[in-house]
Amino acid sequence: MSLPQTIDSNRLAAFSPTTNQPPLRIALFTETFLPKIDGVVTILCLMLQRMSELGHQVLLFGPSGGPDEYAGAQIVGVAGPKLFFYPELRMLLPRRDLLQRVRNFQPDVVHAVHPFFLGTYGLWCARSLNVATVASFHTHIPKYLEYYGYDYLARPAWAYSRFLHNRADLSLCTSTAMRSELREQGFQRVRWWKRGIDTDRFSPGSTDWETRSRLTGGKPENFLVVNVGRHAPEKGLHQLRDQLFPQEGVSLALIGDGPSNADLKRHFAGTATTFPGYLKGEELVAAYRAADVFLFPSTTETFGLVALEAMACRVPVIAARTGGVLDTIKDGINGLFFDPEQPQQIGELVQKLRSNPLLRDRLAENALSHARSQSWRATMDQLVDYYRKAMRVHRLSVRSA
Repeated sequence: MSLPQTIDSNRLAAFSPTTNQPPLRIALFTETFLPKIDGVVTILCLMLQRMSELGHQVLLFGPSGGPDEYAGAQIVGVAGPKLFFYPELRMLLPRRDLLQRVRNFQPDVVHAVHPFFLGTYGLWCARSLNVATVASFHTHIPKYLEYYGYDYLARPAWAYSRFLHNRADLSLCTSTAMRSELREQGFQRVRWWKRGIDTDRFSPGSTDWETRSRLTGGKPENFLVVNVGRHAPEKGLHQLRDQLFPQEGVSLALIGDGPSNADLKRHFAGTATTFPGYLKGEELVAAYRAADVFLFPSTTETFGLVALEAMACRVPVIAARTGGVLDTIKDGINGLFFDPEQPQQIGELVQKLRSNPLLRDRLAENALSHARSQSWRATMDQLVDYYRKAMRVHRLSVRSA
């Protein structure tokens, strides 16, 4: 596969967002989509919804087994084997007919969502058809490799991602921390694609005591600590047992599933920990509203959408001081940070909120205010501006070639 050459990043600064432009035709290549549940899929679903509202057309190429259509976008399923180091993801292998599907669609821009396998093919299709390209970085695969015992592959993974992203007309990332890291790794033309929340769906409300009783294992009077996400080594969930359960009257709900689920159940046996599985829709909102605090120990997040979801439900967050949450949480104002190198601070901060309801209430109110200021529609409008910017960069690169 041959890919487009790099473009001088200084040329990018001259461009500014445009408005009142004709609708776009967007070919989207993603390594993950429904029925999988994670932050990337949530963002893509919101993206498709907003593109439909704005009149843009999207053709999505993603893993097989999902819907044929979502929010007006046609979905083309692609099969492939599971990744050896992360079985929830697949190595999507493109078929011969996909290039013709893209050609018939006549896209204005190709968006490769964290190109690795299928996304790489999407960039090649764009090169073949002389179409502008956007690549977005969502999953910190080099760090994941370290957690799964393949740390020797981290450097090649960085090199591979850098090669692909630097041959796109524009690269997007999910946080300022990630933007800095990518630039340090030699990624070019990197821009911050911000994140927002659907505050019509995620919002404060009265506690559903049946939900709280279920999440606390029948002890709704306990102080309820909640985590939502994949159960995987890189999420840092194992350390919570020894930090939380010297305390009496605390319950932990680990909402989600994943490759570490069975091991986590053994690890937390005998503690006041529940495993409700994946929750969606109103059940998930009810779980957030039932919580006293949301605990987010992961150090591998490029954003951490679940933290913002909890904040939108008026729940304060305790999180590791690293990664994407640095753009979301202001320590002591709308949440609390702990030092990832000092996990004992987790238990200390939980105890601090238990013993100071006024502090918890103040953090919760400020968390809600921050979440309400993060418009998901505005972030998708920003994405459209980035698409148009990539098209202008592409035209310039063609003229100067």
